[in-house]
Amino acid sequence: MAVKRTGQLSFAEALMPAARQGQLDRLSELVKWYRLEKLVGHLRDEASPGRPGWPALMLLKAVLLQSLYGLSERELEEALNDRLSFRRFVGLSLEQAAPDHTVLNRFRNQLIAEGLLEKLFAELDRQLEKAGVILKRGTMLDATLIETEAARPPRNGAEPVDPDAGLTSRKGKAGVTYGYKVHVGVDKGSGIIRAVITTPANVNDTVPADQLIRGDEREVYADKAYDTHARRARLKQQGIKDRLMHRPNQYHPLTPSQQRRNSLIAHHRAAVETTFATLKRRMGCDAIRYVGLVKASAQVTLAAMAFNLRRWVTISAATKPGLCPQT
Repeated sequence: MAVKRTGQLSFAEALMPAARQGQLDRLSELVKWYRLEKLVGHLRDEASPGRPGWPALMLLKAVLLQSLYGLSERELEEALNDRLSFRRFVGLSLEQAAPDHTVLNRFRNQLIAEGLLEKLFAELDRQLEKAGVILKRGTMLDATLIETEAARPPRNGAEPVDPDAGLTSRKGKAGVTYGYKVHVGVDKGSGIIRAVITTPANVNDTVPADQLIRGDEREVYADKAYDTHARRARLKQQGIKDRLMHRPNQYHPLTPSQQRRNSLIAHHRAAVETTFATLKRRMGCDAIRYVGLVKASAQVTLAAMAFNLRRWVTISAATKPGLCPQT
């Protein structure tokens, strides 16, 4: 298949003065994009046979921008046509029209259908580890609820719009949430998301917790919801210190030493809340845009990748004089 040529500078662009290096320019330098391209390079736009297709790496960069800035496909198309920093990042010249939202949506669906998002997430994790960004001092476990934009289940017993979404109430808060729950394992110190799992909202926090533990961390931090004898025993067997808060019950109230330990753990694991705040408030991942667990998981995985790219830029800028962190 013929592939569109992108990234060729026009005469006007060649004459433009160099701008101060921004977040996206720094990302272009930090990431080994050719390794990601190897995973997606075979993808093509089946809806346009016989015509040049968009390079898969360009489309991948575009959907990462979508997650980084919390855009819909239509908003992403508009931004690619309007914002020079976006065009430069994905490799579009001034004269080229951006791919439309249908192309971007089909590409996202191809990534999902071929199970490539997990491989892309793993490749980015390898690059972050090789760059020394991941510290492995400890993993912080936590979960957050994200509402779906799909209509809530009808009360007349009819089939819901999104049968995979779950309905749950939040402890200590009024009302219920209809949507999904995002479970994360976050690297203590760097804030990098090392593992992410999406489930219906009514799945208990502790169910997927063991899958969030990588095995190479020194400690695991988590609140009372993750406190089980089996988990403590597995961590001990792996040589990982358990920093799980103790959960009281009617027969065994917390001792003063357990209360003090819980307070110390709570202080250390509080940093994971910043991860959710950034994802929801600064990156716009405060609602699930798509129907079904598979597509919801894809949205969250792409958001986690974009979050890690954002953290990489911030950490890199903080360690190099003269670069201003853009968070």
